[in-house]
Parts: sequence; C-alpha cells; structure tokens
Amino acid sequence: MAHRLRPEGLGFLTTAPVRLVFAEEISAAPERVYRALAEDVAGWASWFPAVTSARPVDDGAGREVRLRGGTRFRESVLLAEEPEVYAYRVDVTNAPGTRALVEEWRLAPAGSGTRVQWTFAADGTAAFRGVLRLARPGMGRNFRGAVTRLDRLIAGRT
Repeated sequence: MAHRLRPEGLGFLTTAPVRLVFAEEISAAPERVYRALAEDVAGWASWFPAVTSARPVDDGAGREVRLRGGTRFRESVLLAEEPEVYAYRVDVTNAPGTRALVEEWRLAPAGSGTRVQWTFAADGTAAFRGVLRLARPGMGRNFRGAVTRLDRLIAGRT
C-alpha cells in the first residue's frame, strides 16, 4: 500500500538520520551525465539495473519510478542545475517503514570526465534505518556499476 512521506527539502541531505554517500569518477563530461540524469528519465532503466521503469510527470517537475521487486516511487524534483546537481524527494512510496527520502546527484569536473556523487538521505522506522545501513555495501556496488554502465552508454559502448 502506498503512503505519503514527509516533504523534506534539500537541507535533509545533511540532517537525515541515514545518509549514504557514494562517489565514482567516469570519463563522460558533466553536461552529458546531467542530461542522462535529468532529461532522459526514461533512460534510467537502461543503465541503473535496480530501475525497471522511470518516467517524467508534471511536465518534468516529478518522476514515477519502479524498482525491481515492486517498489514504486512518486518523486518531486527539488533542484535541477545543469550540469552540477539533480536532486529529488520521494513523496509517495509503497516501501514499508519509509518516512522521508531525498536523493542528490552532484556532478563535478574530474580531469576530462566527471566525479559523480550520489547522496541517499532517509528516515524511517528503526527497522528501515537498520536495513539501509546493512544495505550500504550493496547499494555502493549498485551505484558504481550503474555509473560505469552510464559512462559506457554515453560513450556508445555497451
């Protein structure tokens, strides 16, 4: 059953009870990475294996995302500043125990490529917070694999 989450803003990225931060450098330019994140929402399923479908809603002000296993999110874009940051919060989800969730993708030049940093900021029941902490290594591997696939996709290598 879907439930509405607390409508947190960008400040939650630093105050959330659970903050998972992952970073990886890739060869694609920040502008191209940003376009893949913010403008090609439907394309997420081609490079982020956890995502089975994603689509923009509300003229791009929001997104609907489905993950493997059946988790669904209705999100609001909080900040889209090309080519540096793309951030959104989850407004509605069917994930049990979730109370608030904000994600930020921060992009910075790194040589001729991009340093991609993903911050996953969340609050929920004690069980939810515990599961997230235990899931950290797997989420890190998923992130690194996803941005590596995104880099290959942008470069035209599959």
